Amino acid sequence: MPEPSTLVVFATAALALLVVPGPAVIYIVTRGIHQGRRAALVSAWAVGLGSMVHAVAASLGLSALLMSSALVFSVVKYVGAAYLIYLGIRTLLARGEDTVLVVAPALRSLWHVFRQGLVISVLNPKTALFFIAFLPQFVDPSRGSASVQILILGVVLVALGVCTDSAYALLSGSLGGWLRRSASFQRRQRRFSGGVYVALGATTALADGGS
Repeated sequence: MPEPSTLVVFATAALALLVVPGPAVIYIVTRGIHQGRRAALVSAWAVGLGSMVHAVAASLGLSALLMSSALVFSVVKYVGAAYLIYLGIRTLLARGEDTVLVVAPALRSLWHVFRQGLVISVLNPKTALFFIAFLPQFVDPSRGSASVQILILGVVLVALGVCTDSAYALLSGSLGGWLRRSASFQRRQRRFSGGVYVALGATTALADGGS
């Protein structure tokens, strides 16, 4: 079980990343603009369920690595830290050509919207990579089962993600179009998101090996 202080730091870092609009948020907002808040909320919940699949997979896979070798798990943590720094630098250097463009989705039933959001989330390899890179940074092998710790962190991350995505879903009708059109907002969110990624990766890379 992670320490309460670790959970607080983890939740703070997770929120800093989750509030920045990414492809999933843009999909949810776009769905909300063109089909209303209910469809946007259903999309947010579907994305959350798909993220939970990645959390469980990360818990099982990373715990198996720890059981086989503590050294291998440490390597995974440092590779994950490097990946976070890479994401941060790439985000900071991104220009307008990296902006995600989303066309107006066709009107669908809520069940179809849910299935589409779930498939998009489950089959997104970047989500899987993020979970593998992010969650181990907050695992302490001395605190017990790594599998349980990763699963708890994953559940917290998914729960926070559903909350932030649902907030975007509710606001999509009034603010979604502005978020997609505002170049200045996109620049600020890239800088903020990139800085958080780099800080997380650098902190882990420079921390003591026992953390």
